[in-house]
Amino acid sequence: MIGSIPKATAQRISLYLRQAEMLRDQGQTTVASEQLAAAFGLTAAQVRKDMAHFGQFGRPGVGYRCEELIAQLRRILGTDKVRSVALVGCGNLGRALASYQGFEKRGFRIVAVFDSDLQKVGKQFGRHIVQDIVKLPFVCRRDSVHLAILAVPASAAQDVAEQLVRAGIQGILNFAPVSLEVPAEVSVVNVALSVELEQLGLAVRLKQELQHSKPAGDERSRGPTAG
Repeated sequence: MIGSIPKATAQRISLYLRQAEMLRDQGQTTVASEQLAAAFGLTAAQVRKDMAHFGQFGRPGVGYRCEELIAQLRRILGTDKVRSVALVGCGNLGRALASYQGFEKRGFRIVAVFDSDLQKVGKQFGRHIVQDIVKLPFVCRRDSVHLAILAVPASAAQDVAEQLVRAGIQGILNFAPVSLEVPAEVSVVNVALSVELEQLGLAVRLKQELQHSKPAGDERSRGPTAG
């Protein structure tokens, strides 16, 4: 659960936002719950249930006006204004994240990058000069930074997370393959790339096994034949 909202619902809200933005960019002015549902293999009832967690902002018989829906979903996700983010860790992943230009389009701006390795401090990645992590509390308080991306080795993750909490960080996007222990008022979202790849590998294997298990003469796998 994220607050009182199921995690799956929160994840789908992000998907609805992207779909609504795509439709708007294609010139569509309204979108029905059935259309949002079809894009993700859901039911219209599920879409309406997800939206109902946040109030009623559709119109019966009309659906959702794209611009209005986008504005509401951005407000729900907290991306209706640009939010400042600190990035900690300048390994290969951290450098890639520091150079990525797409965050601002989604309402997030990396404003400071930190590392404890003095050989990296002072170097530039993307638009950012790496700062010594000892400056983290000062910079976060000065620039009102409340979100952080953690891209450090697992062995250092808990210690750095505690530094982030002391600096006033309220939300951590954790790329380290370890569970963090933080106060209840601090939110953590874990991004386990290796786990996601394992799940993808499992899905592909199961589909391959299903294909191989079909009888050779299974008519469902054949196209139409001449009579």
